Amino acid sequence: MPADYDVLLVGAGPVGLTLANVLGGHGVRTRVVEERPTLIDYPRGVGLDDESLRTFQSIGLVEQVLPHTNPNQIMRFVDGRRRLLAEIAPTDTSFGWPKRNGFVQPLVDAELLAGLARYPSVEVSWDTAVTACVDTGAYVEVSLGDGSVVTAEYVVGCDGGRSVTRKQMGVGFEGTTSPTRWLVVDLASDPLGHPNIEVGADPTRPNVSVSIAHGIRRFEFMIHDDEPDELAEDPAFFQRMVASFVPYPERLEVIRRRVYTHHSRIADTFRKGRLLLAGDAAHLMPVWQGQGYNSGIRDAANLGWKLAAVATGRAGDALLDSYDTERRKHARAMIDLSTLVGKVISPTNKRVTAARDVLVRAAAAIPPVKSYVLGMRFKPMPRYDTGAVVHTWSRSPKSAVGTLFVQPRVDTRERSDVLLDDVLGPWFAVLFWNNRPREVLGEREFARWKALGAVFVAARPSCQLHWPDHDDPDVLIVGDRTGGLKRWFDGHLDSVLFLRPDRCIAGASPAQYAPEVGAALADALALDPEGEHDAAGRVLRLA
Repeated sequence: MPADYDVLLVGAGPVGLTLANVLGGHGVRTRVVEERPTLIDYPRGVGLDDESLRTFQSIGLVEQVLPHTNPNQIMRFVDGRRRLLAEIAPTDTSFGWPKRNGFVQPLVDAELLAGLARYPSVEVSWDTAVTACVDTGAYVEVSLGDGSVVTAEYVVGCDGGRSVTRKQMGVGFEGTTSPTRWLVVDLASDPLGHPNIEVGADPTRPNVSVSIAHGIRRFEFMIHDDEPDELAEDPAFFQRMVASFVPYPERLEVIRRRVYTHHSRIADTFRKGRLLLAGDAAHLMPVWQGQGYNSGIRDAANLGWKLAAVATGRAGDALLDSYDTERRKHARAMIDLSTLVGKVISPTNKRVTAARDVLVRAAAAIPPVKSYVLGMRFKPMPRYDTGAVVHTWSRSPKSAVGTLFVQPRVDTRERSDVLLDDVLGPWFAVLFWNNRPREVLGEREFARWKALGAVFVAARPSCQLHWPDHDDPDVLIVGDRTGGLKRWFDGHLDSVLFLRPDRCIAGASPAQYAPEVGAALADALALDPEGEHDAAGRVLRLA
């Protein structure tokens, strides 16, 4: 008998809701269960990056999200006397969106939830706790708090750092918890009003001030070892700390205050049979680079299309193994970066901080170093050496396979000035620079990738957009409006790219190798256009 659901998602936070939107877009029978009665209504994450906005674009919700953001936010690090140490102000928009954006998480989460109304295959259950998950091999039996039992082909735990799903899997959560505590206070009617972020590396009391959006500001202050948690509940304690930042600390409109500690942890595995983990359930990291939320959205982007491919019979179960293979290394890198930044800005020893300030200022005086920091090029970018990728056929000295492809603005014969992903659509795409896809790929591989639902794109200089040179009804002609596509190909020897739904380059080659890379990639991704797969990954041919 078929399971009640293809996928059951535990947790209606941003990761679970994003995954549900991806799956809903492919008609996957999905249920989201959340033990809370409604969405969390207070700010948590405060920073969105370009990759997350690109994911929201892919699920058709970016226009709804943008009004709740502060784009191009600058992060300034200052010393104890509020003098500038370093600045992060990236201007690159190679993925189509600003790299740093403040945002109001509850409002963005609400847009993700509202987006699910588009999909009759998705349902959301509130006040519904998961008490047990049993992987039978054929499906997962999920026991719910109301005493009912449902079955799902796959269960994904998006249920946070205290994940019940992770505990049901019996998976370890190795790492450390910092002994340092921080008081976080969110304010309405922003008493400062300036649009950016200031990180105070002050040995007296390290602090952070963040403009979120819609007149909300967050302050964070380190709590010293001799200060009890109860002190943080005293309004006068916060007023004393914030007095050097605002003129009238007694007039602040507090939304919420809490004490928290920083965690640096990662699950032993992100997949165990039919159970998977995503977001904070899979990894926790300090807040210093604002990557906890964004890493969860990366999980959803990576896992969503793979679950959709397996659930709809376009790929075998083995494809899901690549989720852990690809996401673990990058999540670990983000944890390490966030932990390092915390160690740099948090010391309270004045001799240590004085030496740090001298070193930071000296480094900032070196133009290449300043440019490296200013452009945020220290941020680890996803790069998959193994997984759902094929490196063999690339001829570029530094292969771009396993990295995210750029997203410039382009023209088609029907539309002008559109982002590339809106042209490529939500599934696979095969992109050719200045060439004829059917002839280059060959009839066999062209037919295979067409059956898989891929979009074929012939990119050209804009001056050639309307030239009817061997037009093909199965090929979309794209004009390189900004020159961004040519600049990318200028730096690589590969001219044919196989792009995954998450816009990772799954395979690349010169034109004459395109048939070989197409065949190898279909095998590596366990793709099959002709039938469905059973629980063991065997192909079930359809009449």
